[in-house]
Amino acid sequence: MVRHVVMWKLKDYAGEATKDENRRKAKRLLLGLQDKIPDIKAIEVGLNFNPTEDAHDLVLYAEFTDEAALERYQNHPEHRKVASFLRGIRTEKRVVDYWMKTTDGNHF
Repeated sequence: MVRHVVMWKLKDYAGEATKDENRRKAKRLLLGLQDKIPDIKAIEVGLNFNPTEDAHDLVLYAEFTDEAALERYQNHPEHRKVASFLRGIRTEKRVVDYWMKTTDGNHF
């Protein structure tokens, strides 16, 4: 399994909405992808409550069977719509994609 983790820092105000309004909308849109993109095996979206400067505002955790499934997800038209919305409200984005491994070091 491939794990896909993305974190965003959001603008205080974007698209006539506050940071809190935008992060809640982003969470709704991201979670809605599970019903539209069959390659998503698991998805979780979290809203940060940590007030430190180093913290990000929003995090996505998703699982896919392999890199090809992750690529199909990233190129899916519904994902592209959500990504476009996020580009308009973010100031920073961080991504990590990695293989989930078994205790013996093999890929799942």
